Amino acid sequence: MSKGKGKQTEGAAALLPPMPNPSAGSANPSASLSALWGYILPALNHIVRSSTNSTDKAPAIDISYHMGIHTATYNYFTAQSEAANARADKDPSTVRPASGTDLYEHLDKYFMDLARELLLGTPEDDTALIQYIIPCFKRYSVGAHSVNRLLNYVNRHYVKRAVDEDRGWLTLSDIFDAVAKSIEEGDTREKIAKKLRERRVEELKKWGYEEGGSAEALALAEQRAEAASPLDRVVPLAALALRRFRTEFIEHLLAAPKVKGKKRRPGAAPIGDKPSHLPKSRLARGVRELLEVQDINSEECLGLARDLAATLCAVGVRNGHPLRKKLDKFLTTGTPKCL
Repeated sequence: MSKGKGKQTEGAAALLPPMPNPSAGSANPSASLSALWGYILPALNHIVRSSTNSTDKAPAIDISYHMGIHTATYNYFTAQSEAANARADKDPSTVRPASGTDLYEHLDKYFMDLARELLLGTPEDDTALIQYIIPCFKRYSVGAHSVNRLLNYVNRHYVKRAVDEDRGWLTLSDIFDAVAKSIEEGDTREKIAKKLRERRVEELKKWGYEEGGSAEALALAEQRAEAASPLDRVVPLAALALRRFRTEFIEHLLAAPKVKGKKRRPGAAPIGDKPSHLPKSRLARGVRELLEVQDINSEECLGLARDLAATLCAVGVRNGHPLRKKLDKFLTTGTPKCL
């Protein structure tokens, strides 16, 4: 695609009219999970799967559809809570999942499937891999953040409660061992709570936060930390989507392929040519092509390297990973090839 054509496509995306509210007839979209999901799904597909999706802004939905989704989600959660409370009154020993768990799990699976579809679309040629990943992730990311705003009631109701119940990205057990060593006899509850907060800040510093930084910088670092968390942790929907991009897309490209064949006996000389010194993972080979082989101008090279480094950080690839270190070193010092 030429640069001019790309600009026309993005312009068309910006002018695309918002998706109208689909007619539900007499059906109540909050009557069941299947009804709610059937009502929400067209909006999700329009936002994140639209072929006209630009890398800057996700396609919009009509305000009446937006409000309809918010209302249906609110009513569904409310009905779940009321039903759970009624069951608890009859049998206090009954333990039921928190209202919203089923919708949250559906959304997680949706982003998992979407990330896997994007992985299937990766080019076989390593030289084109980075150029595929960058716009692919940008479209995915703007779509994920649009869904996060659309379904923010899920964050406010379900995710917030899960975090309050110590099921978020950073739990007390994650940090208690380190904090316990610094607790002294006579420490008040307030002092212990302060030490826990300080430990949390230390974790966020690993994701780019600097103490005393802005609220925006804090939120960005926390979203990166959430994306890096294990799959059993409950995180906001934007971070949920980014985490799935890491587990279903990036980590597959970072994995070294398993080599099939007979094992050589210890000490045996390698058969045929000398072993290859090429990186084993597809993404590492793609980075090598970008930084050391491809004949592209320095500005484009730096831009792609910067965007890939930002992508890896955004989806929760830790700063100690060899590929992140290689990109960071390149962006700090540059190389003769790209300077």
